[in-house]
Amino acid sequence: MTERVLVTGADGFVGTYVCRKLIESGYVPRAGVRGLNVWPELQRTIPGLTEYSLLGDLSANGNLRAHLTNVSAVVHLAGRAPATADAATEPSQDFQRVNVDGTKFIALAAADAGVRRLVFVSTVKVHGESTNDKPFSENSPADPRTPYAASKWEAEELLRDVAAQTGLEVAIVRPPQVYGPGVRGNFLRLMRLVDRALPLPLPKKPNRRSLLCADNLADFLVRCVAHPRAAGQSFLVKDTGDISTRELIARLARLLSRPLRLLPVSAPLIRLAAKLASKDEAAGRILDSLVVDSSRARELLDWVPQVTLDNGLAATAHWYREMKLQAKVKEF
Repeated sequence: MTERVLVTGADGFVGTYVCRKLIESGYVPRAGVRGLNVWPELQRTIPGLTEYSLLGDLSANGNLRAHLTNVSAVVHLAGRAPATADAATEPSQDFQRVNVDGTKFIALAAADAGVRRLVFVSTVKVHGESTNDKPFSENSPADPRTPYAASKWEAEELLRDVAAQTGLEVAIVRPPQVYGPGVRGNFLRLMRLVDRALPLPLPKKPNRRSLLCADNLADFLVRCVAHPRAAGQSFLVKDTGDISTRELIARLARLLSRPLRLLPVSAPLIRLAAKLASKDEAAGRILDSLVVDSSRARELLDWVPQVTLDNGLAATAHWYREMKLQAKVKEF
């Protein structure tokens, strides 16, 4: 019997990748969406997608159990992501309602409906905003620094409680920066800046950042749906290899056929300017390292990323150029 998997946030950036990967892997995805207006486009762009559930606001939907009929697993992607470049400035109650309360209600409904497993997408930032000499691993202490990261950590904690109380299997995935065709947020902002060929201030001292292609994330999430050793585990995953911000900008400039203009500016000066503009977190992404150790995913689930960093960046740049030609990538 073909397994049915509910994907919350199916119309989001990662959600579309997960739905495609589930179909490719022989599952029947049920697209959980907040509003009906997105369903026609979603069905058009994902061949083989035939089912949807109108979930609305998970924290206010008292009938979630009805959407979990004949569902064996849930991939929970729906959540409140930072709307600006600096998540520390956004109200914590919004993250609490969506990321914590919404997760609690879908987990309890899943357990009540007899769903076997819930795969939850958290964030590497539950461990902090940067690494020094040692990469983050699943055993690194929790140190969420923003309301967004704190809400994801609280959601993780409550999921562990629900699992202990109900027997619902839970797997938690903490990705770093995710990119790929269709990307939004900070990565798209960076591509726009590179595309404008404006001088970008960067210190000469290199940092290191882990990235994760959306194809690789979707592949790993689908692996977590059924792999027996994923239950009760948390995972950090990334593409093979890490990259400095300077190298990332250089590669994007080359892929977009734009001139590379970097201004050598000291890190303290960049941090001061960011602080004055209330953009501390944005400065951290430029200056700090954030590296993860994904050995648990490799060793426990025999997982290897299928898309290389080079190919993932090339595909993303190609998408950007195509969307720009079609006037679908709007300017700031």
